[in-house]
Amino acid sequence: MPTNRRIVLASRPEGAASTSNFRLEEEQVPTLQPGQVLVRNLWLSLDPYMRGRMSDAKSYVKAVEIGEVMVGQTVGEVVESRSPQFAKGDHVLTQLGWQLFGATKELVKVDPDRAPLSYYLGVLGMPGMTAYFGLKEIGQPKPGETVVVSAASGAVGSVVGQLARIAGCRVVGIAGGPAKCDYVKRELGFDACIDYKAGNLDRDLKESCPKGVDVYFDNVGGATLDTLLRHMNLFSRVVVCGLISEYNATEPYGLKNFRAVLVNRIRLQGMIVFDWKDRYGEALKALAGHLAEGKLKYRESVVEGLENAPQGLIALLKGQNFGKQLVKLA
Repeated sequence: MPTNRRIVLASRPEGAASTSNFRLEEEQVPTLQPGQVLVRNLWLSLDPYMRGRMSDAKSYVKAVEIGEVMVGQTVGEVVESRSPQFAKGDHVLTQLGWQLFGATKELVKVDPDRAPLSYYLGVLGMPGMTAYFGLKEIGQPKPGETVVVSAASGAVGSVVGQLARIAGCRVVGIAGGPAKCDYVKRELGFDACIDYKAGNLDRDLKESCPKGVDVYFDNVGGATLDTLLRHMNLFSRVVVCGLISEYNATEPYGLKNFRAVLVNRIRLQGMIVFDWKDRYGEALKALAGHLAEGKLKYRESVVEGLENAPQGLIALLKGQNFGKQLVKLA
């Protein structure tokens, strides 16, 4: 039986995460208990929420303990099974985290003939479902409305914008740098994209959203959210999905334009995809349909090897990824 390699949380970061917060370990592959399957992980998803799980601050889920395997979704292949529901060779989606092998009872079959396996960690996985439910259930876009999405070239933001276009909305993205903005407009079909690194977000929002903003899908928080509040319309909606600009901060950003929530009767709601877990099948069917019809385009950033996962996460938190950030494990 091969040796398992895994990355555990070695220490909690103070401010920005670094490679010293992680430790690579080796151990024996676990012996299966009744009902379990042994999975060889092929792909690991890297996501901004992982920075929050490295902290012991109160959150919607338990923090990773020191010495525990870092959390994360994986797609892999069943190599041994003691479950009647799974056979050797099945491809599965799991929550086994940053390791090459894992034993679990919690897994879902995926179809490699329907889409590449890595897509089940992105456009057909948690990011795609986050975009689907966050926009549909909280944003509630109507044809002709203006939808703005930050981190627009990322795994969630890129899907949000394309779904908003399908819904008949004017879509404006916010991304970092000319290359990402060009991709968002030319490849993803957004009506406009603002380069926040240019330092003219307020002015550019006025130009790109002459009728104001009806839905803002927020993936970054901080000063970007604060600026958007100035441009929100009466009875507009803000989907708070991520706060990536604040995850490494030692002090939280203080909103200055919160008065706009009262004046414009803005509905502002947090978005956690687990709240819709009973409807994941609905989202998968819709997203796969759009993908098959060519209405959803998708891009991946890939690092090779488990040992490079920490650098991949750090790059993601700095906005250096282009599309969905993944680690290819095999």
